[in-house]
Amino acid sequence: MFVIETPIGPLGVVVDGPAVVSVRFGARPGSSAVHPAADELRGYFSGELTDFTVPFELRGGSDFERAVWGEIAKVPYGEMITYGAIATALGDPGAARAVGTACNRNPIPVIVPCHRVVGAGGKMVGFGGGLDRKRILLELEARVALQKAWS
Repeated sequence: MFVIETPIGPLGVVVDGPAVVSVRFGARPGSSAVHPAADELRGYFSGELTDFTVPFELRGGSDFERAVWGEIAKVPYGEMITYGAIATALGDPGAARAVGTACNRNPIPVIVPCHRVVGAGGKMVGFGGGLDRKRILLELEARVALQKAWS
């Protein structure tokens, strides 16, 4: 594991060869690394990178959780989707709470952008890293998306 200092606190990143397999909030300061994931995360937080290309591997989780994570990975930079919309996309409109639980279990937050999933009407609810981190990530993406659209 290596640690990246970010505006949302230190992130612990676990890789297996070229693939990211875990991102953890609140990691203890530790060793840094020369790895494409480190470069891409720094680029993301500086507003220079809007699409991660580093390979990742979603390990564990139930079939439903893996399906949710797959839907989350499709949400474009600077956009949001509701828990209910993901549940509907997966064929079970009543499963919004289960989608929220799956988001909380996402092993690769930020890269698989569960922070882009919000409650009905855009309400800021739930996030494994805490609502303050979620707000910071959404504000970063909104600011960068507007800057790119207006330049």
